[in-house]
Amino acid sequence: MNGLLVIDKPGGMTSHDVVDRLRAITGERSIGHLGTLDPMATGVLPLLMGKFTRLAQYFSAAGKSYTGSIRFGFATDTYDAEGEPAGADRWPEVAQAVTLECIRAAASKFQGDMLQMPPPFSAKKIQGKPAYKLAREGKPVVLKPAQVRIDHFEIESMGGPEARFVIEISSGGYVRSIAHELGRDLGCGAHLSRLRRTRAGAFTLEDAHTLPELETLANQPEALAGMCVHPRALLPELPSVTADQVALGRLRNGAQANLPEFSGAPLVKVFAGPRELAGVAKRIAGTLFQPVVVLG
Repeated sequence: MNGLLVIDKPGGMTSHDVVDRLRAITGERSIGHLGTLDPMATGVLPLLMGKFTRLAQYFSAAGKSYTGSIRFGFATDTYDAEGEPAGADRWPEVAQAVTLECIRAAASKFQGDMLQMPPPFSAKKIQGKPAYKLAREGKPVVLKPAQVRIDHFEIESMGGPEARFVIEISSGGYVRSIAHELGRDLGCGAHLSRLRRTRAGAFTLEDAHTLPELETLANQPEALAGMCVHPRALLPELPSVTADQVALGRLRNGAQANLPEFSGAPLVKVFAGPRELAGVAKRIAGTLFQPVVVLG
């Protein structure tokens, strides 16, 4: 089965758990997710299936949007609610000082391009081994700061020790690192208590399906295909062009071909019909294209 399905991931499951469930539902073995969601997080998780996994490289820079809550008063070793507390709960003694206004002031620095230190319990590789495995083994975790971009970060409201927020952040950015740094800057500790991804690139919760919804369609390939994002809606920054049989034959054999595409865009999606995505091609000059991904 070839396509892209957007799942509304439930809490308590890893992204890999979702992949396993989708394999059982669809019967497709080749499935990959576009951007890991931590087990406690919910929301938009796009998954590529079948030959469409070859398109993963073109989704890697997609930004993400989230809503969530930060719990002030103590930090955890994972920077979220699943970790062990790194000390006692200090909220009773800091409640008067840690106001909505001071949290918003501290949050104001998290804007634009910046360096961010990933959490020690993360999937970042250290000499080929995920950092979280080293952390669980009690071994030192030496990570390097990564460049991220925060396009929007707003503390919306506060109730007791929890502050609710919305954020738009580049691919590879960790929201729980922001929660941890906020608590550190305010001198009271903090961790991410809730996180819901509302957008991943062009995909939103409106595109998402729940696993129970899809399980009712198990072993019904046509119905499941109807749940996939329309291929022409994928990678909207790439123009779509429908090729004739001669051009398709050349592109499928790795040869250059002329296509009726005049936008000047360096990459285009090539279709063999209304829904049949044949691949991605690179403009060589004018209307001459070279295939870079062939799907069929």
